[in-house]
Amino acid sequence: MPALLVLNHSYGIPAVDRAVVGLSQLLGIATSVFFFWSADLYRQTQYIGRGRLKIFGAVAAWFLIAPPVFGTATVLVPGYALNAVLLAGTATMYTAVLLERRMLGAGLVAFTLFGLATTTVTTALSLAGIAASPQLAFAIYTSNLVLSMLGAVGVHLLIFEDMTYELRATNRRLEAAREELLQAAITDPLTGCHNRRFLEQVMDRELKRHARFGLPLALLFIDIDRFKAVNDTLGHVAGDRVLQYVAHFLKRYIREADYVFRWGGDEFLVLITCSSEEAARKAAVLRTSFDAAPEAVDLPPGIGLSVGWVEVPQGTTDLMPLVREADERMYRDKQRI
Repeated sequence: MPALLVLNHSYGIPAVDRAVVGLSQLLGIATSVFFFWSADLYRQTQYIGRGRLKIFGAVAAWFLIAPPVFGTATVLVPGYALNAVLLAGTATMYTAVLLERRMLGAGLVAFTLFGLATTTVTTALSLAGIAASPQLAFAIYTSNLVLSMLGAVGVHLLIFEDMTYELRATNRRLEAAREELLQAAITDPLTGCHNRRFLEQVMDRELKRHARFGLPLALLFIDIDRFKAVNDTLGHVAGDRVLQYVAHFLKRYIREADYVFRWGGDEFLVLITCSSEEAARKAAVLRTSFDAAPEAVDLPPGIGLSVGWVEVPQGTTDLMPLVREADERMYRDKQRI
């Protein structure tokens, strides 16, 4: 609009009138640059920097100086051509927004800018005498008017979609943060195993699931042999490494469908889908596999596992008494040392 307003008046001085033509073209280019810059900022592509703005300064100097000196032909066709390039480039960037974020407003803005680039090229061809007629000028004017209205609708739609996009992104971040807090609340930070709180959360669900499908359920109570001696002689750092190794070992030998809990100190609890006989075999396998593991040579001498087990009877509503029973069986197992 400013580019058209400066042309709407004759100043009576040929040099000034020619300079105004250059100014009009410069204002049009500046508008296209701002369109491109807005898309650049929106997508954070940083195509426009200080170095490229210096180029715009040189272009501005040419469009202001060349018309009075060399005539308007030096800026008319180049000005429209440069405008078309900038508009097409901006349209391409909004097309990328459409593809990346599925925003219809960006697509409508891109369509508008591609249309304006086309009419700008047509205007340049008309001025060059390649395609010129009153009917063409009216068609260009009408097209620009319709495209401007579509562009206004597209911008408003894009603003609304951008707000909802940011809202969805914020909701996703909040959901991810909530999930992280939830995991932190149910996970032992040292070993990465579930903690007691998580057992309280899944106990009712697992008991009902196993009762519904008639699946056997058992508890394994695991204690690290001579762990106190490691803490007393080698320090808590060495003790922490032992705990982490044991947790990694249990996760490797316990199915993902079952649960490994750090019960406290050097004690672990496993909630496993199996019968009493299978639980007894699993306890024996854990003890022998732990002693035979190649990595065990890096552990302090005497480290091993004591394992107690108990089957969960059908109709059980509380695992805590069974945990104590498995604990007592574990201590009887420890007496073998």
